Amino acid sequence: MPPPPPCRWHRLMWWDDGVGAIVANATGLSSAEVAERVARGETNAFESPTSRSAWSIVRANVFTIFNAIIGGCFLVLLLIGRWQDALFGFSAIANTIIGSVQEFRAKRSLDKLALMHAPHARVIRDGEEREVALADVVLGDLLVLRAGDQVAADAHVLTSERLQLDESMLTGESDPVDKATDDAVLSGSIVIGGGGAAVVDKVGADSFANKLSSEAKQFSLVASELRSSINRLLGWIAWIIGPISLLVLNAQMVTKGGWVEAIESGEWQDAAVASIAAIVAMIPLGLVLMTSIAFAVGAVRLANRNVLVQELPAVEGLARVDLICLDKTGTLTEGDIVFDAAHPLASHAPDGWTDVLAWYGAEPEANATARCLVEPYPVQRVLEPEARIAFSSARKWSAVGFPGSGTWVLGGPEMVFAASGDRVAGIAAATDASARGDLRAQAAHLAATGRRTLVLAHSPEELTAERAEAERLPGSLTAVALLTFRESVRPDARDTLEYFAAQGVAVRIISGDSPQTVAAIAREVGVDAPRGYDARELPTDLDELGEALESHVVFGRVTPSQKKDIVTALQRRGHTVAMTGDGVNDALAIKEADIGIAMNSGSAATKAVARIILLDGRFSQLPGVVAEGRQVIANIERVSMLFLTKTAYSTALAVLFGVMLLPFPFLPRQLSVTDGLTIGIPAFFLALMPNARRYLPGFLPRSLTFAIPAGIIIALVLALYSRMATDAGIPEDELRTGSTMILGIVGLWVLTVLSRPIDGWKIVIIGAMMIGLVLVFAIPVVADFLQFVELTLPTALLVIAASVISIAGIEVVRFVHRRAVRRMVPAVPAALVATVRRTAPGVPPSTD
Repeated sequence: MPPPPPCRWHRLMWWDDGVGAIVANATGLSSAEVAERVARGETNAFESPTSRSAWSIVRANVFTIFNAIIGGCFLVLLLIGRWQDALFGFSAIANTIIGSVQEFRAKRSLDKLALMHAPHARVIRDGEEREVALADVVLGDLLVLRAGDQVAADAHVLTSERLQLDESMLTGESDPVDKATDDAVLSGSIVIGGGGAAVVDKVGADSFANKLSSEAKQFSLVASELRSSINRLLGWIAWIIGPISLLVLNAQMVTKGGWVEAIESGEWQDAAVASIAAIVAMIPLGLVLMTSIAFAVGAVRLANRNVLVQELPAVEGLARVDLICLDKTGTLTEGDIVFDAAHPLASHAPDGWTDVLAWYGAEPEANATARCLVEPYPVQRVLEPEARIAFSSARKWSAVGFPGSGTWVLGGPEMVFAASGDRVAGIAAATDASARGDLRAQAAHLAATGRRTLVLAHSPEELTAERAEAERLPGSLTAVALLTFRESVRPDARDTLEYFAAQGVAVRIISGDSPQTVAAIAREVGVDAPRGYDARELPTDLDELGEALESHVVFGRVTPSQKKDIVTALQRRGHTVAMTGDGVNDALAIKEADIGIAMNSGSAATKAVARIILLDGRFSQLPGVVAEGRQVIANIERVSMLFLTKTAYSTALAVLFGVMLLPFPFLPRQLSVTDGLTIGIPAFFLALMPNARRYLPGFLPRSLTFAIPAGIIIALVLALYSRMATDAGIPEDELRTGSTMILGIVGLWVLTVLSRPIDGWKIVIIGAMMIGLVLVFAIPVVADFLQFVELTLPTALLVIAASVISIAGIEVVRFVHRRAVRRMVPAVPAALVATVRRTAPGVPPSTD
């Protein structure tokens, strides 16, 4: 028999006239008392501190040391009338704009954080029910709570008529919570049944929801190895660029006859232009731009797959994760509860027990669990109860009496059949010998599988009005059947977890539900979890907590603050942690994690602080996010070698020419053209090509082990060429033309080496760059603008020799570099290949 369709949790729109009467008799605060509280500031108005000011974002992106250097060089060139050499300024402007937009997006997302969706609250004032804005609720207000309402402020219950709240978004507990008189209700929880009235005792920043909101809105950018590595590199350059700039400037002034003569003759302008060329070439501004573009394009691709990336470097982040923390409800499960099976216990069950279950499912005040009986037990015969005891989560049972049919009880076995002598005796006397003493054992066995277990019991005694009023059960109860319910597991959960297992990504499942239930769900999706760990027994010391997290996989009864501590403890042990969830109770942990992932069905707070949002709620999207992150990391590593090779040879050239007192062999405009053809334009395309190589830490060292040796070779060859050309009396314009030609040829060879294997679009890209390099020398207008001249035979021979030597040296460097990197890259397991094909179709697993 196929399982019945899932019965979803939903808000039960019900209201009891009795509560309405009780609330109507209350007067609440008077207008004068409200005014006094407003004057004292005891209102629910809450203005969370802004995540980050607009000025701080602008300051961080505009007023940097490198923008100051680039801006200063740009301004000098404009002042001396050499605007042709100031093309590099546009790259700096583009970087600033992209960086600012990226951080403004993060700020806007955080500032939209709002836990409270309900625009108004119902209060009693001056004896009348009124609707007021949430901010206008004051301390001591009498809230009217009805099904479907969201609690506006923390309060304590004054009156309750089967008031039932859903606090799962705050606490992680998926079970509805009954609220009686004097019980506390938390802001942000939702009324799903019954109604009542509550007196506000905490408002504004003191309320539970707003405390979570304030902590969640602490600003931070996602950790990015690419961004941090590039920033570290820029920091190194910042330390050396000042001394090297002075060294180069002094050399250029000396080549113009010395400082005094250069200043008097006006030759200092040419010396300044040459110095600016050397300084600007050292800064890998294009690498920052390419990284931002790769992140942005990756985010667009993921958006087309219903994955929203709220901060661009998060595209990279999940590819680096080695441990993922999963919240059960809404991530592994769909948040639904479904009927599982009925397990009859009595060999001669009373007639009509299935009709009783049908009545329980169709009853208007049925809770979510009982409503799941509608599909398997449709109403065949209409029953009219003569008395009933409504369900309460405190006693965990309900009862109903029908004329001539005795009393029927539905609830938790351990509560319906308490371990008292007369109750046990009643079971023994009324139940078949095969079932005697087995009820509690069988119920415990079913509960251990993670199923929610209820018992349907019967007594021939009538449920009298007196018993119903006293909420007292009749004796001689007979257990008729055990009913089991289970949570609906996401169909894609198992394959996705297999993917992460094959990737070597560890999993920790943390939930507010019972450890036993969470462990059962974990086993259902393929996680090896013999039992769950009760988080109430977790140590508070982070080091001790980290040890417990290394030895256990599943944790239940976890509080929101514990979830955050779990993430922090794992990070302290060297893990890169991702956290998924959908409730407010997950928000702090998602914010603390290296990568926070939220379901679109989750709370506003959780989505606002998450780095990635799964818009369609499909857990199976994560392998695609990993693949996109790998593409970004692998391609940026490839293009970074282009930019860092340029930085390496530019720095080495500046030092060599400063020490050798040689004229710098390039104009800024000439370097701009070679940079564009050999690095900038091809890097843009290479950064967006498919690349599924598995993530390896150490992006910057791997890039530098190629870039530094290759850059030194290029710089030494250019320095040797310049010395020989100068000694041969070759004019400065011809020397610069030859230097640019060498750099263009060698730069294209570096591009070719780093693009291997050469196929498909790579052939087109490299071929187009070669044609472009020929055209800048061949087209007269372009050549004149770049101050290129025809080469004499000696210069041409020097250019050919220098190019051949450089190419040979680069081939040796790349050979050694590839062998070193290959030893670092593990082979792809066969199991991973199969899993990737199931979970991320179209994404080829790398064998690099």
